[in-house]
Amino acid sequence: MPNIPLRVNSLTTEHPDNAQIIDDKRTLNSFLSHLSTITLDAPQQVIGVVTTKGGQWLSTLLSLLYFKVTSQNKRYQLQLYTKADAQTLAQIAANSQLPGATNQHLKDIASAHISGCHRLTLADGKLIIDLHLGTALEQLKAQISAKDPDKAVHAWLLDTDEAICQAPEPLIWQLARLSCPSAPLFTFSETREKESDSGIGPLSQAANKAGFQLCELNLATKDDQCVTIKSVPSNQALDIAQQERRALRRQLSDSLHYNPLHAGCEGETAIIGGGVAGASLALSLSERGKSLTFFCMDEAPGQQASGNKQGAIYPLLTPEHGSLSHYFLQGYLFSRQRILQLIEAGHDIPHDFCGVLQTGHDQRSQQRLEKIIRAQPWAESIAQAVDAEKAKSLAGIAINHQGIYYPLGGWVSPQALTRAALAQAEKLGKQTCHYQCKVTDIRYDQGHWYLSTEHAGKQAEYGPFANLVLANGRHLTDFSQTTQLPISGFRGQVSHIPSRGELTALKTVLCSHGYLTPAHDKLHCTGASYVKDPDNLAYSPTEQLENLDKIRTSYKANWTQDVDISGHSARVGVRMVTRDHAPMMGCAPDFDAIASAYQQHQHTKESIKYWRSNPAPVYQGLFVLGGLGSRGLTSGPLAAEILAAQLCGELLPANIDILTMLNPNRMWMRKLLKGKAL
Repeated sequence: MPNIPLRVNSLTTEHPDNAQIIDDKRTLNSFLSHLSTITLDAPQQVIGVVTTKGGQWLSTLLSLLYFKVTSQNKRYQLQLYTKADAQTLAQIAANSQLPGATNQHLKDIASAHISGCHRLTLADGKLIIDLHLGTALEQLKAQISAKDPDKAVHAWLLDTDEAICQAPEPLIWQLARLSCPSAPLFTFSETREKESDSGIGPLSQAANKAGFQLCELNLATKDDQCVTIKSVPSNQALDIAQQERRALRRQLSDSLHYNPLHAGCEGETAIIGGGVAGASLALSLSERGKSLTFFCMDEAPGQQASGNKQGAIYPLLTPEHGSLSHYFLQGYLFSRQRILQLIEAGHDIPHDFCGVLQTGHDQRSQQRLEKIIRAQPWAESIAQAVDAEKAKSLAGIAINHQGIYYPLGGWVSPQALTRAALAQAEKLGKQTCHYQCKVTDIRYDQGHWYLSTEHAGKQAEYGPFANLVLANGRHLTDFSQTTQLPISGFRGQVSHIPSRGELTALKTVLCSHGYLTPAHDKLHCTGASYVKDPDNLAYSPTEQLENLDKIRTSYKANWTQDVDISGHSARVGVRMVTRDHAPMMGCAPDFDAIASAYQQHQHTKESIKYWRSNPAPVYQGLFVLGGLGSRGLTSGPLAAEILAAQLCGELLPANIDILTMLNPNRMWMRKLLKGKAL
């Protein structure tokens, strides 16, 4: 088929001095104009980019998308797959006209050298960028297809090396799996493929076979002929391709029956829980324009486990750097972005990214830290091995131990973060809040959820709700539907210490047997105790002494004598913890249905086949967000963002391994998939 030039009017409204940027803008505006003709009814335009090189055009595209969402009220999602190095990513950040918090996040990602998906949210969620770092084919294979076809990828832009152009079929089929039916595939005019005897190169052949119209973008053109249609699949090829795409999606879906990732139902969502989890979810859903009703048993948000004055924020690293460590690193960077964005939006959130210094408190813990720091080539911005002298310099006080320093870590006020997230959610969305309203029961009736509540001694019922999310911390297992969840509550008493003597010089968060923060409002926080299944939440003098002892035995330095607990000032909360230390995020499992099926399928190879080939039972429209443990500031906001994307049927900012690790049914399914007893 001959090349067909397609004339598209430029939407460029800015004219920078740099001529190359002007040309890039003209061409990329033509690309976006072409895209808009096939996404008329879509709530947002989803663009996929695969690049091994990056370049100025990518910085221009990011700036252009941000300009459009802020000035023209459009909504975009960019799925960017690249193996660009840190220097290239840093250059893209430097050249992109993006707000400060986002630019900082891009720089953090660039310096961290962490593969996988990193989510950036801009302009109150109107622009979402998922940066997938690593080999494109591996990243694509690990991504779940969008549940809502309108939120699949609407167009792909392929800017890659000659090797992929000459053997593109595996990559192209993965792009097809993640695409909506009418999505075209664009390449740049300098992307060259060797033609076969038939005159059609491997890239064109693969594109047509997978059902893509193949187009070419010319960055060097001086007129409006920026887009050329290179090839169009026949109707027969298109029909076959759509069948193959459906088969690919079904094949992946069938392999994940144990890990249900159902989207939410259309309609209003209720959220129970007034802490970091619930507030973060409310913000993520409000950014998508969803209607919410928010229930909190206290008079204000952040009164339970999220009510501490200061909480440490740093990653949970493991020597093997598996899914758990990987998730906490991604969550760590996402939480930093959320905090900085909320501050940029005008919210007051006491915080200090002053770094976190972790040391061992006995031989076993010290050996584990040494194993962690030596096991992986951690980036300098993520984790540094420090000796005692360096630790003293960083902390400002004598440490007397070697350890690990996390430069991007620090502390934040969980309560202030919770309130800021909710305030921003109320500003953006259709949200109704009920405080001092305790939910005593939940029930499902004719496709909707209803909540029984108690407020000021009066009972009331709320509903119907299409979806219900339980993000209520220690009350997560209060309901019959969730009472069997394998999760435990641990009481934690945090002591408040006056800043005095040598202690006033502390410059960084210390973590050892407990944690100790730099002063805020003339107080330090230290703790916390760790008591399983507490029977009361009263102040404990014993735990206050234990917190003091943890500090003195961990550091054995003169400044520990300045730690004064005599004022009996402390705060008690309960954090919910899972055995594998990962949060619970996703569809609420129906344990009664699992147990009933288990009676018929136990301890045989056939039972393993049954659990692999049948969808794990869940409650329709009921979701869980909890188990954040003692690092909820690190793990919670990203878990909430993933759940919001799941509820809305979008592409998820997490790979299959991480989604499986977060699923609330994982403890049972791990056993059943191995033919073991529940």
